Amino acid sequence: MRKLLVLMLVLIVTLSGCASIITDIPNFDNNTEPNTPAIEEPQNESENEFDKDDEVSGIKNLELIEANKQFSWEILKKINEDDSGQEVFISPLSISSMLMMAYNGAEGNTKSQMAEAMHYEGISVEDLNAGYKYLLDKLNNIDKKVSIEIANSMWLRQGFNIEPSFIDINGKFLFADAKSLDFSDPNSATEINNWIARKTNNLIKSVINPPIADDVVMYLINAIYFNGEWTNEFKEKNTIEANFNAYDGVADTVQMMQRSGGIYLAETDEFKAVSLPYGDEKVSMVVILPEGDINQFISSFDNEKWYTLINNLRPSKVDLQLPKFKMEYGLKELNKALVSLGMEEMFSHKANFSGISRDVFINRVLHKAVVDVNEKGTEAAAVTVGEVAAVSYVEPVNFIADRPFMFVICDTEDWNILFAGKKLFGDR
Repeated sequence: MRKLLVLMLVLIVTLSGCASIITDIPNFDNNTEPNTPAIEEPQNESENEFDKDDEVSGIKNLELIEANKQFSWEILKKINEDDSGQEVFISPLSISSMLMMAYNGAEGNTKSQMAEAMHYEGISVEDLNAGYKYLLDKLNNIDKKVSIEIANSMWLRQGFNIEPSFIDINGKFLFADAKSLDFSDPNSATEINNWIARKTNNLIKSVINPPIADDVVMYLINAIYFNGEWTNEFKEKNTIEANFNAYDGVADTVQMMQRSGGIYLAETDEFKAVSLPYGDEKVSMVVILPEGDINQFISSFDNEKWYTLINNLRPSKVDLQLPKFKMEYGLKELNKALVSLGMEEMFSHKANFSGISRDVFINRVLHKAVVDVNEKGTEAAAVTVGEVAAVSYVEPVNFIADRPFMFVICDTEDWNILFAGKKLFGDR
């Protein structure tokens, strides 16, 4: 499990804005020498339905890209602290995309806490939205040979008032569909789950369990689906049964894929890493083998070490062995991890999401991710659900003493009656 645990860094890298860094890794045939990377021009943003009508289009925002990467490592560390003895697999981009939808409705201290935790301080909401529009459109169209779909949606309780501007801005910039449903109908949960299943190619079929609680007024959902074939596939005939030295000291048996040839490799005193591209090499899996304990390595990993890894990648001749594996992580509640990053208020009745509606808060953030790595390539999906609830409100009971009444004066330990009386008349 020790080596396998490192692979949870893999698709985090793929989908958190780092793909452009490793697009220069060339395609090596197994019998050729590696060459110097060729610099490629960035892709132009493809047209989308909102560009035709909106003055503001998607704009690449390097501050947002850096912020999302910092958030990626921090949320990974917090989740790994809870599950240090378990395998972990998440999509930080899915989490941050869902939170960005909520951020569009946040105000006051709630907004400040979210901005600090997600490293959005100093970036205007307008620039963040334009940056997300660019990012989502780019990743959804990054490589014709790789299937990536990043989808957002908003599901609203029928009859509950949501600010129209909140619906509009998330639709315009985060491509979020919006639909009103009768949450008291059990079929509403089925419809939401069907959307999740479609957007994840049935890798994740169910997240919302009926009945939906009476205080839930909205679901903010992000779904990410990835399917990529290796640029250089592993041959099935070379896959062998081998031992895997698990985290708990047990020697497990795995199906070990093998191939040799030119591969980008990084080596430092702390780790070895390889970059394995998909399709036209616009997206890659980075596999990292730490020299020491995996959990200690993750706890110290950050953007600086990530760039150290990237900058140390060199074309090399490598005999590669990588196990085939499938992993399913979640359904994981992320409240604790997000609170520990500083987003405490949004989960409380002090939350200020007045840009969504009055008196609402984030009740739960749920996350689920699955991955399948084999000789052909990798298929993965993740879903993040933000459950928005109304602050409990009980209609006050009227007590108007405008007619004859009895009254008692007593102690509140044993309820001894000190005085008792009745009032029959008004002031005369």
